[in-house]
Amino acid sequence: MHLSKHHSAMLAVALCTIIWSSSAPLLKWAMQETPPFTLLFFRFFIATLIMWPMVRSRITIKFEDFYKILLLTITGITCNIGLYYLGLSLSQSINAPIFASTMPIFLVIGSIIFLHEIPKKKIVTGTLISLAGIIIVILRPTDHLPLYGSILGNTCFILSVLSLVSYTLLLKKFKLPYASSTIIFWMFFLAMITFFPPFIFEELATHSLMTLDFRGSFGIMYGAVFSSILGQIFYNYAVKNLKTDEIGIFMYLGPIITALVALPLLHEQITFAYLLGSLFVFLGLFIAEVRMRYHPFHHPVDPWLESGP
Repeated sequence: MHLSKHHSAMLAVALCTIIWSSSAPLLKWAMQETPPFTLLFFRFFIATLIMWPMVRSRITIKFEDFYKILLLTITGITCNIGLYYLGLSLSQSINAPIFASTMPIFLVIGSIIFLHEIPKKKIVTGTLISLAGIIIVILRPTDHLPLYGSILGNTCFILSVLSLVSYTLLLKKFKLPYASSTIIFWMFFLAMITFFPPFIFEELATHSLMTLDFRGSFGIMYGAVFSSILGQIFYNYAVKNLKTDEIGIFMYLGPIITALVALPLLHEQITFAYLLGSLFVFLGLFIAEVRMRYHPFHHPVDPWLESGP
């Protein structure tokens, strides 16, 4: 059966949503025996090797642009995804897509502070409602996790989103004159270097490579191949052939897909406080009507950062 370009693009964005939304519970499952920075180092080591043949003919960048790519790496990968993995190791994976969905709200706040934009009243109202939902989700108790660890993990998720907001604002400011694949390769390479010291520290403390099991290997390959490479390919194809609102609507399915994977795999809990906080988050986004305008799909943001997997 031959699919039209539009239907192929819809299939691509659906696969993106499944890959990124499934990543949180799958990576938390992988972390049961393998610590987070071990997964991160090997994820970007393998992703760099995969990217190399694609970009070796256009790998050169100007020396004066190197610090810009380094800043993008630190904000967009090292802090964003590093904090995301730490959050997964401490809190429930079903929290991750809820916090990721708040990025438009924080982009609004960032645009007010740094770009001096004047928001409409409904944007202020929606932002406050979403922030209330964030607080409810951060502080909600769970029966099978220590409260301190859960709060710390949820705080890592929020800091991860703030790092992604910083990355987005920097990317918009820098406007680097290179192919996206070239920028991605250098970011993967620099991320591998930044994750090397904490990986060595983990290895000396835990000797995790000696006991690397199927779950850890799966987590590394899923992050490198699916979240980073295949997610990028599907994302780029979808963006070229679909309207922003057609893509963005799939992102509302993220928390549902995450829950469908997390509940049977990790036996995580959906509590009343979780549902109430999630309702406030999405109600605030709906009132503010910022989902499409400020969503990463509306900006040239690299895809593996959307869910942080």
